[in-house]
Amino acid sequence: MIERVQGDEGFGLYVHWPFCISKCPYCDFNSHVSDDVDHARWRDALLMELEYFAARTPGRRLTSIFFGGGTPSLMEPDTVAAVIDAARRHWTPANDIEITLEANPGTVDAKRFADIHDAGVARLSMGVQALSDTDLKFLGRRHTVDDARTAWRIAAKIFDQASFDLIYARPGQTAKAWRAELSEALRETTNEGLGHLSLYQLTMEPGTTMFDAHARGEFTLPDEDEAAALYDITQELCENAGYPAYEISNHAKSEAACRHNLTYWRGGDYAGIGPGAHGRLTMDGSTRAIRQVKAPALWLKRVAAAGHGTQEEDTLAAHERAEELVMMGLRLTEGLDKDRFARLAGQPLTEVIDLAAVRRLIADGYITETPAALAAAAKGRLALNAVLRDLLA
Repeated sequence: MIERVQGDEGFGLYVHWPFCISKCPYCDFNSHVSDDVDHARWRDALLMELEYFAARTPGRRLTSIFFGGGTPSLMEPDTVAAVIDAARRHWTPANDIEITLEANPGTVDAKRFADIHDAGVARLSMGVQALSDTDLKFLGRRHTVDDARTAWRIAAKIFDQASFDLIYARPGQTAKAWRAELSEALRETTNEGLGHLSLYQLTMEPGTTMFDAHARGEFTLPDEDEAAALYDITQELCENAGYPAYEISNHAKSEAACRHNLTYWRGGDYAGIGPGAHGRLTMDGSTRAIRQVKAPALWLKRVAAAGHGTQEEDTLAAHERAEELVMMGLRLTEGLDKDRFARLAGQPLTEVIDLAAVRRLIADGYITETPAALAAAAKGRLALNAVLRDLLA
């Protein structure tokens, strides 16, 4: 039986706001365009679902809250404040609780940033995505590069921490162009005192309009070797600028890593509220994988009727939980902590992974091992799917 002892992996709350001004063609998140949002009704429903999960997880120490979406910077600041206040009442907040909200540069101004901060948000994450107006248009973003610069400079003055995202390996993007763009981003990040960057390769997700356009041959992406070269440039420039990778796509100065996301990667519990939100909760000696109803209107209806909008709740088998911990933990530069793994999985790591594969992958330079942790080396993180297939065969 798995014993629930909360350690450094933390316990988080994820809040999903599904609405956007427009739908980006590459996005496969649960996001919807709506000009008619009843904010009072949504606030009541989020608070009701929050209360439901809090009643099932009493006594937890809440280490983070993350408002994602969609575009949660479109939420009324009063709704943000109400959710934060309720979470603090229902659970015991950590003294250094991290509270993050995602924003798009084109949906905020200084007054709205200030109101969001006053609501209790101390960390802002901005979806900049590109420092090229041409590529922003290709990505379906409504803001400009100038909008982005203005937004992160305002954010740096208001929030304790701020981060922004960029997408690379875009059509036609060369190593020289990415080196110049990322260098500019790092200069701005350093000058404005921002501590975090999320840098993702553009991927084609089934069900998106961009996936279909790519399948029709309307554009091409950098090939595998070109994408690997762009990844190497990313690691080099960020490391040299003082933003080393702490996860495959995330870079931060010391102490600026996103603790909410670390909860995911370290295998911690988290409750998810809002349409399509996911959760992982250890209850009664087992880990439950929980997913809320995805369609916003149906989620509202379910919450009003039952107090929550849960679509699925499955108990993970021991091997499923163990494999999930391996897959998440090896994304981190720190690797998979063996003691934490044993506590969360209820069995030692040696019972889960192929030890012959471990020896082979170490010899080939894909992973490293110490008495405390198993970690993917730099080239192992680049080929992580193949590494995981070998380890979990």
